[in-house]
Amino acid sequence: MFSLLNIRVGFYLAVRQLRRASLWTTGLIVFVMLLTFLNLVVVTGILVGLIEGINESYRTQYTGDVILSELPTKNYIENTPSVIAFIKTLPQVSMLTERYQSGGTIEANYLTRTSDTEKPNATGAQVIGISPESENAFTGLSSKIIDGSYLEEGDYDQILVGHYLLAKYAFGDQPGLTPLTDVEPGTKVRLTINGSTREVVVKGVIKSKVGLLATSIFMPASELRTLMGRTDQNVAQIAVRLTPGSDSDAFKNLLLRSGIGEKAKVQTFTDSIPNGVADIKTTFAMLGNGFSSIGLVVAAITIFIVIFINAITRRKFIGILKGIGISGQAIEISYIFQSLFYASIGSAIGLLILYGVLVPLVAAHPIDFPFSDGILVAPIDGTAIRIGLLVLTTVIAGYLPSRMIVRKNTLDSILGRN
Repeated sequence: MFSLLNIRVGFYLAVRQLRRASLWTTGLIVFVMLLTFLNLVVVTGILVGLIEGINESYRTQYTGDVILSELPTKNYIENTPSVIAFIKTLPQVSMLTERYQSGGTIEANYLTRTSDTEKPNATGAQVIGISPESENAFTGLSSKIIDGSYLEEGDYDQILVGHYLLAKYAFGDQPGLTPLTDVEPGTKVRLTINGSTREVVVKGVIKSKVGLLATSIFMPASELRTLMGRTDQNVAQIAVRLTPGSDSDAFKNLLLRSGIGEKAKVQTFTDSIPNGVADIKTTFAMLGNGFSSIGLVVAAITIFIVIFINAITRRKFIGILKGIGISGQAIEISYIFQSLFYASIGSAIGLLILYGVLVPLVAAHPIDFPFSDGILVAPIDGTAIRIGLLVLTTVIAGYLPSRMIVRKNTLDSILGRN
């Protein structure tokens, strides 16, 4: 075990050597530690943040914090007015929006098709009936309009179309989805729901990285109810946004205890995310850790080489120190302190850059991935673990070469003999 005296002597020797070290050499080593730290945190943070961006978009643009939907055996939430009235009395609720839903088919070339044998320019889609004002307040849907204009409460026979449904914006044919050609705002299309057909006009095109929005059709709830042949007020979904600081799991349990679970499927935002997204997040985290570990190995090798060369060039001095009675352990500790210095300074600068620049910058300007507005995920606990790994690896890499040199014969070290 290292004694307190050896630790104090080792610290003195380390400080003395660092003061006399080349500023360029010290700066280069600290820079390597900084890059290693950023590699450990940022690579994983961006990969995980890519999926977190999907989750956050899904929450803000569709589900809210808690979403109620129809039971598997029903087509709507029974006694919707009473359910909504109860939810609005709860203090945790900030706002909510109601939606009707139905599967439908949209066809574009019905006016120009000359034969029944000609393939129709049609595709299936989820049709969502909304209150334009309420939905926009909840999800900011109007900000997703890239062509045309947003719906108004009194619009009749007008719809919004997700951009994946249009060949002009889609990546191409997808399984079960054939984009419509020659469709833009102002184009008349034929919408069929439950056997009822109506000619409607495309008023706007929605572009969203939330796949559910990009492949759906939106129209005023009153118009969709008419097409569905519904006269009741029972909706298919109720999305709820809670006040800041509210616990969505506790709110979900409150609704279930109140008996709403017998009328609707109650899910928190995280419950509603498809399992595949969570699996991808786990996979990306593993990939990020794997890539980061390569940087950690490189940093360890760098420190090993630097300390080894430093100890080799100071071999005679180390021999003299041992000859005048300085413990070999104290000399080894001095190199451990040097390694700690490099890792600590590099990590400290890295923390300032990470939380002072990168995290707020990426939060304000998310990375524009094709399917996500990526953020940088860097939780404090995860960052602390990575700093610990960096420091531990650096200390070991600094200790091993110093021990190799210090363990050599004192007289041979003084005389420079191998």
